[in-house]
Amino acid sequence: QVQLVESGGGLVQAGGSLRLSCAASGRTFSTTHMGWFRQTPGKEREFVAYITGSGATTYYTDSVKGRFTISRDNAMNTVYLQMNSLKPEDTAVYYCAAAKGRVVTTAVAFYEYWGQGTQVTVSS
Repeated sequence: QVQLVESGGGLVQAGGSLRLSCAASGRTFSTTHMGWFRQTPGKEREFVAYITGSGATTYYTDSVKGRFTISRDNAMNTVYLQMNSLKPEDTAVYYCAAAKGRVVTTAVAFYEYWGQGTQVTVSS
């Protein structure tokens, strides 16, 4: 069992920045691949970024490349999403998730545990 708790969401103007945090407990964190996803009302949850357990590999959806950075601190059992140059279309509930096993992927189905989500609203 893994517990995930996100924080750091809020309201920001376009062009601004936010940093999301996700604190994890219940499993050896350093061997768990982690991802960030987001969802808006009426739409499916979409992939944003992932990071491997060691932190050596990261991957981003095209719409956030160059603006968002995923990172992790395994000593603190925490994964982060630094979001810069935010746009109104980034408005969503953001979720962190822990992957099921050794596979790291963009697919929602391969993530086993999810946080409760944190709202990010970007005003124009």
